Amino acid sequence: MILQALCALAKREGLPTEDYEYKPVAWLIRVMASGELLSIESTHQPSIATGAKKPKLRPRQFLIPRQPGRSGTKAPAAFLVDNAKYVFGCVTPDRVDEPLPESEGREKSGWFRDEVLACAKETGDDAAIAVGQFLQDLANKTQMVSLPAEVKSNELFAFALGTGDDLVHFRPSVRAYWEKQRQPSQHEVKASTRCLVTGLPIDEVGLFPKVKGVPPGSPGGSGLVSFNRGAFDSYGWEGNENAPISRSAAEAAATALNRLLSFDYPNPNRPEEKLKLRRFNLSKDTVVVYWTASASGDEFADVLSAILSAAAEDADNVTELYRSVWRGRSPEIKDHSAFYALTLSGAQGRAVIRDWMESSVKDTARCLSRHFADLSIVRGAPSKGLGSPAMPLRSLLDSLAPPGAKESVPPALASEVVHAALRGGPYPISLLQKALLRARAEAGRRKETPLDRAEAGRRADARAALIKAVLIRTRHLEVLPAMDPTNSNPGYLLGRLMAVIERMQQAALGNQINATVVDRYFSGASATPGVVFPRLLRNLRNHARKAKDEERTAALAGWLEGEVDRIVVGLHGFPPYLDLDQQGLFVVGYHHERHWLWLPKAEREASPSATRSQE
Repeated sequence: MILQALCALAKREGLPTEDYEYKPVAWLIRVMASGELLSIESTHQPSIATGAKKPKLRPRQFLIPRQPGRSGTKAPAAFLVDNAKYVFGCVTPDRVDEPLPESEGREKSGWFRDEVLACAKETGDDAAIAVGQFLQDLANKTQMVSLPAEVKSNELFAFALGTGDDLVHFRPSVRAYWEKQRQPSQHEVKASTRCLVTGLPIDEVGLFPKVKGVPPGSPGGSGLVSFNRGAFDSYGWEGNENAPISRSAAEAAATALNRLLSFDYPNPNRPEEKLKLRRFNLSKDTVVVYWTASASGDEFADVLSAILSAAAEDADNVTELYRSVWRGRSPEIKDHSAFYALTLSGAQGRAVIRDWMESSVKDTARCLSRHFADLSIVRGAPSKGLGSPAMPLRSLLDSLAPPGAKESVPPALASEVVHAALRGGPYPISLLQKALLRARAEAGRRKETPLDRAEAGRRADARAALIKAVLIRTRHLEVLPAMDPTNSNPGYLLGRLMAVIERMQQAALGNQINATVVDRYFSGASATPGVVFPRLLRNLRNHARKAKDEERTAALAGWLEGEVDRIVVGLHGFPPYLDLDQQGLFVVGYHHERHWLWLPKAEREASPSATRSQE
């Protein structure tokens, strides 16, 4: 089904699927009619990828003859567009420490040159003849070429005649020659071999084209369908005969996947424009791509990446669809066309499918709005964009890893979170476990600079939101976005009590404290409250007496003592331990109460929490 959906996307968007493909061509080699080198020009231009703060130079995308599948030491040369090893028979400046044997360089460049000379002989095209002469001169060393220092080993070179804009491989006679070469050879069709995508008989099964852009990235691309070991074979078939796909279907599916993975794929109808982004990076080694089966669902797909990243900052310039989903309200969508999402990671030259999802645009929008509603929680740190309840998916995942170690979030966990967000299923319980571990590790440990404190606050907000969402959807507990005085769960009450004890200590001792009660006791209090809280309450009384001695904190201390009484009355002693759910409620209760305690008095009295406490 994955390949069929990709083929349908290629057809719907008019992507090139037969003899040509879009690929980044980093360098243009301009030659004169005599074959003399004119220049080697860069095509790099600024491009801002999603989540990036600065423009990154990327090669322009060109429509080029489809590149051959390469494997082994005798990989064939491409037609008129290839890398430096095949065009010049030499290594690039970034690989000078990996010398290319002279014999191998002559062999690879000879294959490339022979393709060009064969084209020049059959077509008589002036540009093909000029390129052939240039390559002959290089082989005879009557011309010498010095590559620019910026050239990378995996970058492609194409040819142009003189200073014109027409590339040699796109001249009419050269195109006719190439398309003739691409016609399938005549083989006897095996009745038992049928394409898994189209169901039609196929004459031979080739390699599935490589796809680029699957993180962490491979210079040669990654294979979505591949068999290179006997352990993968069965029933006497060899290689890709185990998954027979016609060349046209394989190329269409690979082209569609390359389009989804690309940050700047050209619009086939208007090459000067780019197709809308259809990818979202979950981590350094995991990406999700998504698309719809019809043009009617494109509006939702267009804003999905921005919704997941919570990137829009101006509420007046976003669509109502964006605004409603981001605020956790189900939008009015009647589109029942299919919606697809594919989560991929790269490993050893292969694309690993982490998750595959089929749904409808309507159901996906509904599930996504529920996802944001479940995440809705009061913020300790300033929010960006349209404000609560939306929280960027990447920020949620990053909060589960130690600061600066985003790659420690398992790809499988990231894909499960996306699946739950887009399908409405339960969040993995491992999400709760990982969030609790990081909450204990970072609780109370505020950095010195304001920026670091803000970042610590955003990470705490994200973890509390994730814990709340898991408790609601997976554990079926009722947890409100803000402080709930009617919640009588022991874990929630103890978390609230921890926040009040922390606030009393700050009132008594100020901010000049080497280690607060949260720094020292949060982990133990959330796991074994029966051991920790009796000691904390004794210290609370000492801090309350000290705070009451100061005129500026006396009223606050009295109010905090009343808050302690209101919380403790709902407890029937301190339990010896808290299970996983109650530990999650402890974190949420602490988060809610901490936010509540620092609200201005007028806001606190006007909040829904104050109304519930009076009922």
